[in-house]
Amino acid sequence: SRRPAMARPPAPGSVIVPDWHESAEGKEYLACILRKNRRRVFGLLERPVLPPSVAIDTASYKIFVSGKSGVGKTALLAKLAGLEVPVLHHETTGIQTTVVFWPAKLRASDRVVMFRFEFWDCGESALKKFDHMLPACKEKTDAFLFLFSFTDRASFDDLPGQLARVAGEVPGVVRMVIGSKFDQYMHTDVPERDLTAFRQAWELPLLRVKSVPGRRLADGRTLDGRAGLADIAHVLNSLAEQLWHQDQVAAGLLPGTSENTP
Repeated sequence: SRRPAMARPPAPGSVIVPDWHESAEGKEYLACILRKNRRRVFGLLERPVLPPSVAIDTASYKIFVSGKSGVGKTALLAKLAGLEVPVLHHETTGIQTTVVFWPAKLRASDRVVMFRFEFWDCGESALKKFDHMLPACKEKTDAFLFLFSFTDRASFDDLPGQLARVAGEVPGVVRMVIGSKFDQYMHTDVPERDLTAFRQAWELPLLRVKSVPGRRLADGRTLDGRAGLADIAHVLNSLAEQLWHQDQVAAGLLPGTSENTP
């Protein structure tokens, strides 16, 4: 089936209630992806268990994470999944998949949906070495996440090339840009005016993520699952929002706006 033209990204907070995860109801749902304040880790075939009284639909999506080597793709996925961020950078060998569940409330219907994100991350040298890797990562992909690092100007300048190379021939797929290591610089290599110019040229959501290690529980060792979720909720909510909106457009429930409409 041919995908529709690109839908313009929805206004932030127009599809998903942004701070719902902090409400009493939201915390109740979040309990299924936490265990005693630690994040639960899910394999490809596992899913969170909700109390029988809670009826909830699951919406599953495949997301390909793209970006130059060393910008922090693996570290971002660790943060999203509530895992320890690797201290040293190691090139990802082959394809790594990470499953993240995220309950979110739809603004229009007041319905809660369990989003299941399957992130695909592939090391740059593997992509270069094996011709089949990129097509495998792109196949049936619902969203592309493009990463750059605030401490690496070249990774920001590389974004248009990445967008064309990876997502150029795939209309109707969500594209999002994330700037990592937002907290690690005294002066950034990517000033605000450049971000604004990029946003205006590409009309893509652009989020910032900090790279500081997550907060710990009282034992000093274990990652605080709730605090970790609070740190990355804006990324998961934005993804949920873009993907749900794109589905509504694809289903003809919302008017789509193609890229070339004024």
